[in-house]
Amino acid sequence: MTEKKYDVFGVGNALVDILAQVPDEFVGSLELHKGSMSLMDSGQQAGVLTKLEQGSLQLASGGSAANTMVAVAQSGGSGVYIGRVANDPHGEFYKKDMEEAGIAFPVQLAPEASTPTGTSVILTTPDAERTMCTHLGISTSLAKSDVDFDLLSQSKISYVEGYLWHSEDPKSVCIETFEKSKKHGVKTSFTFSDSFLVDAFADDFGRIVDEYCDIIFCNADELRKFIGDDDLEKCNQQLAPRIDLAFVTDGGNGCYVLNQGQIEHVAGFEVQAVDTVGAGDAFAGGALFGLTNGLSETDAARWGNYFASKVVSKIGPRLNADMQSELQALMP
Repeated sequence: MTEKKYDVFGVGNALVDILAQVPDEFVGSLELHKGSMSLMDSGQQAGVLTKLEQGSLQLASGGSAANTMVAVAQSGGSGVYIGRVANDPHGEFYKKDMEEAGIAFPVQLAPEASTPTGTSVILTTPDAERTMCTHLGISTSLAKSDVDFDLLSQSKISYVEGYLWHSEDPKSVCIETFEKSKKHGVKTSFTFSDSFLVDAFADDFGRIVDEYCDIIFCNADELRKFIGDDDLEKCNQQLAPRIDLAFVTDGGNGCYVLNQGQIEHVAGFEVQAVDTVGAGDAFAGGALFGLTNGLSETDAARWGNYFASKVVSKIGPRLNADMQSELQALMP
């Protein structure tokens, strides 16, 4: 890729993650669909937090694309992240946490108002499955004026998360990001984010794949929903001609790389999963780093698999240390 200042320009819902370890029956008592993300208003989410008040909670600056950007930085890459937060304690924590992780965060904190910084209560059960209770807060007011398109023009790849499709203003930011990327010679990438989004916005996601994107990230279940077939092999075969490059993750089975119509399986790394929060985000961050720093598509996928395997081996959506030395050991 041409020499540019930043590897990846990410756009997403800026959410503070509130992490909790819970038994299966806790999720059942809330009548939540285990393993999925449920949107809640502030009152509903407060009810969940009240039931957790005796437990130990951790905070992290999160959101899908934000986790991916941190993985890029921990791999040794550079990036810019765009997401809207309020001028409240959670917003101040978010900005500080992202910048300390090595990611530029050029968005101004929104003036204090009735809408707070978005939060996602992430409930992880003993089988490492995560269930998210999300209040999007001020993240839904992300506007084009929040985006520094000059920094976008200085980036190699733009990365947009499907979660932004919940609201009209962020959706328009996504389209503008894709169009400005094309104008400035920036490759575009998009993650489906969640199967329920594929259901809800099937036509929009199809248009994004066909008209805007150079690179797609999705997991096997999301691809099955997108194509409308339970046979993953057939789904890969149908997606491959539609996109220059796609990465289809398949849990412990590794991933598939769909590159210029060719399909290759890249094996995963055997680990004991403790918490699957952020696995797909970590994979995307590793792969994006690889693509922007001279790795082949297959090696980028391998590094993404390795990074994700490390994330699922611990609690929380991120690692606590840089990974350059492990990258050098894996790919000398």
